[in-house]
Amino acid sequence: MARQAQASIKLKDVAKAAGVSQGTASNVFSKPDLVREEVRDHVLTVARELGYAGPSVTGRLLRQGRVNAVGVAAIEPLSYFFEDLWARQLMAEISDICDARGAGVALVSARSDERLDWNIQSALVDGFILLCVEGGERLVEITRQRQLPYVALAIGAEDQSIPAIGVDNRAGARVAAEHLLALGHRRFGIVSTMLKDSHAGLADQALVRQARYSTSRDRALGYWDALEAAGIDIDGVPVFGTLEDEASTHAAMAEMFAVKVVPTAILAMSDKIAMWAVDWLFRSGRTVPGDVSVVGFDGVPEGAVATPKLTTMAQPMTEIARLAVEAALEGRQVEGRRVLSTELVVRESTAPPKA
Repeated sequence: MARQAQASIKLKDVAKAAGVSQGTASNVFSKPDLVREEVRDHVLTVARELGYAGPSVTGRLLRQGRVNAVGVAAIEPLSYFFEDLWARQLMAEISDICDARGAGVALVSARSDERLDWNIQSALVDGFILLCVEGGERLVEITRQRQLPYVALAIGAEDQSIPAIGVDNRAGARVAAEHLLALGHRRFGIVSTMLKDSHAGLADQALVRQARYSTSRDRALGYWDALEAAGIDIDGVPVFGTLEDEASTHAAMAEMFAVKVVPTAILAMSDKIAMWAVDWLFRSGRTVPGDVSVVGFDGVPEGAVATPKLTTMAQPMTEIARLAVEAALEGRQVEGRRVLSTELVVRESTAPPKA
């Protein structure tokens, strides 16, 4: 009962008990330098006796119309923001930008629609950056209901009205394959990011072209563009889907190399998959790039310190984060699809094939 009574105490009650106006009581908490010391001390003493802790910071921020914080939302467990290499790099870039602006970052995550609805609706932010939007139409729908600025970091969603920032996956993948072709490689294997939920293993062209996740589809199409232009029959280039974890990547590599004629070059659709592929190659007694060259995609920091240092297609993460924060925090709405270019970063994991 006492706790309930204290929680119901309002500023006007403090003012009445202290014998001052509500404006004076408000100044004691928000502009104390405007109030004489003896009056200020008296009001604070009364407030403590009544159990009044001060005005609601949340309420004050909402009345001002801004909270100076950006929400980063995903239909993934919270661990995704810290364990996924791409998400972790993006969060580092967003955090650096927000730190420089004196702004906050709120992580919003939930697997179920019910929790997601609550988390989005209750988040105290000025706008949202949405991750992994493909397959997350509900995330977009709920976010739109908040009527706050938002931007999606995905290009593949069918709804063209969703403001989105992303990279040209097809063009980037084409450059990655062209790099290996220029080194002299003719035998390739592709290790894919998620094609469709729960699928892992060898995938035919039909499955790849109809993949649920456009990032995987577009990167495969980019690889095929370069290989076909070089006169290579893509029917002879195996594509293995993964669940984007170590176990399924190792299983894909084991199956790919369980044939008589094996690839001399691996096109991996993410840096984490590329590094797991390199690990499997080392464990199987092969060298990189001596026996097999490997090129990744994303440009995460871990690739630069891997053994060997990973050749990759780097996404412009600083630019992506800057545009996303401006859209969410400052309301600079992205119009339609903003497509950025990737950059080939050549390191130690690629070399000409053995003679």
